[in-house]
Amino acid sequence: MAPATIDALVTGGTGFVGANVVRELLREGASVRVLARAHGDRRALAGLPVDVCEGDLADPSSLRRAVQGVRTVYHVAADYRLWVRRPEELYRTNVEGTRAMLQAAADAGVNRVVHTSSVGALGIPGDGTPGTETTPVRLADMVGPYKASKFLAEQVALGFALKGLAVVIVNPSTPIGPWDVKPTPTGQMIVDFLQGKMFATLDTGLNLVHVRDVARGHLLAAERGRVGEKYILGNADLTLAEIGGLLAEITGGRPPRMRIPYAVAWLAAGCMEVAARVTGGTPRASLTAVRMARKRMFFSPAKARRDLGLPQTDVREALRDATDWFVEHGYARLARQIA
Repeated sequence: MAPATIDALVTGGTGFVGANVVRELLREGASVRVLARAHGDRRALAGLPVDVCEGDLADPSSLRRAVQGVRTVYHVAADYRLWVRRPEELYRTNVEGTRAMLQAAADAGVNRVVHTSSVGALGIPGDGTPGTETTPVRLADMVGPYKASKFLAEQVALGFALKGLAVVIVNPSTPIGPWDVKPTPTGQMIVDFLQGKMFATLDTGLNLVHVRDVARGHLLAAERGRVGEKYILGNADLTLAEIGGLLAEITGGRPPRMRIPYAVAWLAAGCMEVAARVTGGTPRASLTAVRMARKRMFFSPAKARRDLGLPQTDVREALRDATDWFVEHGYARLARQIA
């Protein structure tokens, strides 16, 4: 008897973006397999009708098992840490893990691969205009090992596309919304606001997008994306002060009143990193994060809107969905403020 066909394999399906991709696939009636580590946190998948295949990007045999009978692979998994004691861990997962996953997909003859990159792997124009998929960029422009590893992983994906694997690349900007179980840095910023801890901001900015739109963008990329092309999955460019103001409108809280000078942020992050190395903990802010904040991460999703039909949910709705989810799941106790 031939093995049953699975519509989609999602790596990183237990994470923030991956769990939302899984939900979007299930809404479409797809059969979904998720690659998950044996002892990983699976709260984001609780109660979902998915086939969990235990494995790891560092174990090629588990990847070969995971792709058997699969039509489309969504390679969302990544090690997303802006501070890490051993940077080689990021390269092992994000670069070599991508290489192993795409090789397994090629060997299995899957129809399509959507590789989840990041806007962090793209260039930022020096004149302050939003970056695009074609803004010139080099490895030397990457700030910190996380961005460097995502840049190199994207090069791996492009290499497989050149060799004949039907790979499409998506570059999410800064997703916000539900199922941010182990809060991403942006999710943690929202939690901090809800807890009354966001007193000040740096002079920087982000491109925010509802995580549901990012998930939908993955499915649209599989359906309509051109092989070897990149698509920015983003929406609105906002400064941190503007984000704080919107959160205040939504929750009835107080917007941040102060702006932290870079020199102060740099010194504080340096002290936190030293303390983390001594105590074995994780710094609340890292030097890499401060260095990244020197440039506004503004990007244009025009190509994805035009070619894929990427939806553009109002960022106020995205922020509201995020705050509602964090309150409902016990990350903050400010439900009475959310109207």
